[in-house]
Amino acid sequence: MSDTTVAARNQYAPDIVSAPGETLLETLEDLSMSQAELARRIGRPKKTVNEIVQGKAAITAETALQLERALGVPAKFWLTREAQYREALARLDECDHLNDWRVWLRELPLALMRKRGLLSATRDKSAQVLEALKFFGVASPDAWRAVWEQEAVAFRSSATSATATAATRLGKVATWLRQGEIEAQAIDCAPYDADAFRAALTRIRALTTEAPEVFMPEVTRLCAEAGVAVVVTQEIPGAGVYGATRWLSPTKALLQLSLHYKSDDQFWFSF
Repeated sequence: MSDTTVAARNQYAPDIVSAPGETLLETLEDLSMSQAELARRIGRPKKTVNEIVQGKAAITAETALQLERALGVPAKFWLTREAQYREALARLDECDHLNDWRVWLRELPLALMRKRGLLSATRDKSAQVLEALKFFGVASPDAWRAVWEQEAVAFRSSATSATATAATRLGKVATWLRQGEIEAQAIDCAPYDADAFRAALTRIRALTTEAPEVFMPEVTRLCAEAGVAVVVTQEIPGAGVYGATRWLSPTKALLQLSLHYKSDDQFWFSF
């Protein structure tokens, strides 16, 4: 078998779901070697080799090294081939799940999320599910509910301004919180220090008479130095939430605000 042949077979197309055993069988045919002969050369039962050829058994790291010695094809190639095959199978299985999960999209403010650039404009429902899962940083709608229904958050909210149903309100609140979480991840904070935060609040009170373009950078800086990320996230109509505090980690807190009332006095009251 030429180096060109081996190199060509190293180019595995992920969208073609074929078992590594097919490549192994082709390699044996190129070498005029039977499965029984390969089994003898690697010291494994013929049944094991046949199961690999049929895709019933995976190529382990040990087997890959044995194939490298017996066939002259690098172990890394066999392991990569196996990993890509298993990933392709998982993605096929995921497609079925994505189709089943499309009903979850009804709980999310999709139009608003697209408008704000949180999701693309695709109309493919499965693609929308996948994008939404990635946005929220979860693997499934069940995991989404487990995270956002139980998230420990202290809100400043208004029941009278919440116009959504319980299900869609959770979707709106979770979207708003996740936006703030992502924004806060970009803020470099010192480890949380309660005394430093109290001192920062004292200094911040002197800023309440300043214009937003003056006080916001200072508020963000002073709070970050005390371990608190402050973000302002545009409100989501119908959520009824315009302020929240929570812990992002044991050493980093988040104080998230909206511009619900669009006035400085209400901003400072929420803060």
